Amino acid sequence: MSGVPETVFDELKRYVRWGETDEQALRTLHGFAAPQFQLLAEEFYDRILKHEGARAALAGGESQVGHLKVTMVAWLDRLLAGPWDEAYWEQRYRIGRVHVRIGLPQHYMFGAMNVHRTGLARIAYEAFHDDPDALQRVRTALGKILDLELAVMLHTYRDDLLAQQARVERLSTFGQLVGSIGHDLRNPLGVIETSLYILRTRLGEGDERAKKHLDRIGEQLGVANGIITNLLDMIRNRPLARERVALAEVLGGAAAVVKRPAGVTLDLDGLDAIPEVEGDPVQLRQVFVNLLENAVFAASPEGAVAVRARAADGSVALEVEDTGPGVDPATRRRLFEPLITTKDKGIGLGLALVKRIAERHGGTVEYSDRPGGGARFTVRLPA
Repeated sequence: MSGVPETVFDELKRYVRWGETDEQALRTLHGFAAPQFQLLAEEFYDRILKHEGARAALAGGESQVGHLKVTMVAWLDRLLAGPWDEAYWEQRYRIGRVHVRIGLPQHYMFGAMNVHRTGLARIAYEAFHDDPDALQRVRTALGKILDLELAVMLHTYRDDLLAQQARVERLSTFGQLVGSIGHDLRNPLGVIETSLYILRTRLGEGDERAKKHLDRIGEQLGVANGIITNLLDMIRNRPLARERVALAEVLGGAAAVVKRPAGVTLDLDGLDAIPEVEGDPVQLRQVFVNLLENAVFAASPEGAVAVRARAADGSVALEVEDTGPGVDPATRRRLFEPLITTKDKGIGLGLALVKRIAERHGGTVEYSDRPGGGARFTVRLPA
């Protein structure tokens, strides 16, 4: 089938001269190594927890190590048992994307892989030292598969770098456009606002219909000015007015201003038990106003919105969940970029601004599917 284009994974396997001999060798090693997978996982995370920099990059902190060890055992099982097909590539690529998302430095990835290389080489020697030919085949296959693992993960870093470059270029163009039109739009809106004020003062008390239309004009002026403010906030570094912030008060204030239909319930859980954070209360309030507005929109006309908070490993995590339809995979990849929206009348600034403010506070925001359906946005801030 020479007409079928070669996949990246096939190209990598061809480059390291991967073949059936390698697959057979790894499956043979699997029988000896499987009883020690748990020990290898223990050694792997013991090494990480003893290294300050690697421990800081650990997804979920030390509290998640138990779960991660289970995942590591499954990773080792697939590493030696195969099959090493496109599904294998996709799974490994997803793992690499997690490394990129949590900001794991690449040199830690190389160091971590060397821990497994050493442990598996020890098991191979113990199993095959009486058969030099078999030992050499296993060592060769082991070297190839671990090199393939590194290549796959580095490929995800390359993809992320290219995506970041494209994002920077889009934001640069976006910033130039916003900077040039923001001032020009403020002037005519200011004239309309002044004229509206004059009309209100001259309007008779009995003309309710005219007053209603003037109120609508005033409301839409506020919407237009809000859009311009959000656009400008995206391109300028507004200084943070830092102070100790009680997030329960911030969330309470945000919830009070978000309008929601009678059919949408709102539940705030665990807010009083979390520690204070250092930050700008006004900008943090904007983060949760935006997230709650999106959640209420998604859950409408009848549904539920919940905010749950917890503290762990020196950080505070706040989850905003809704029972709406969730976000489709195509949109999810660019969810926090400007001008990306799932609303019919939205312009896609809310989540981009959430991400910007969270990162300026030394935190993160990420999306995940809510178990049972719906969306979950998790904001993490240093406690």
